[in-house]
Amino acid sequence: MGTLVLEELNAGNIVAANTLTLKPGQEQFVAPVSHSIAEAYVNPTTAWPRVVLEDGEVVGFIMGNFDPDADQEEFRSCIWRINVKAEAQGHGVGTFAVRALADEARSRGFERLTVLWESGEDGPEEFFLRVGFTPLRETPYGEKLGVLAL
Repeated sequence: MGTLVLEELNAGNIVAANTLTLKPGQEQFVAPVSHSIAEAYVNPTTAWPRVVLEDGEVVGFIMGNFDPDADQEEFRSCIWRINVKAEAQGHGVGTFAVRALADEARSRGFERLTVLWESGEDGPEEFFLRVGFTPLRETPYGEKLGVLAL
């Protein structure tokens, strides 16, 4: 495992972020980074898009949302997307990204971070549980809502 650094999404890293490839079977559980990039420009005041570099190479992407006025509490401080390059999985990239997002949420005065995920083989549930999220409930669409106390 190399040195991990968090960097704001910018013109110099956006192409690498947009071409991150996941392990086979994982694509069905997360929207492409390009969707997050579009959402970040639509919601520039609430979106928090970042890339994770390992030894200078983009190996991960995380996008959070911080909106204290959101109607639904679970969308006030949440993870919208997290993608980790297939070859970098198991290097601590995802954990590093979640911790960075949690630190940002804490610095903004939030007391919890939420995430939605779908259960299934090759899905992210095991990862989210491992980094400390606790399942709170299931949505009407069958997704699980997880909470991480800050």
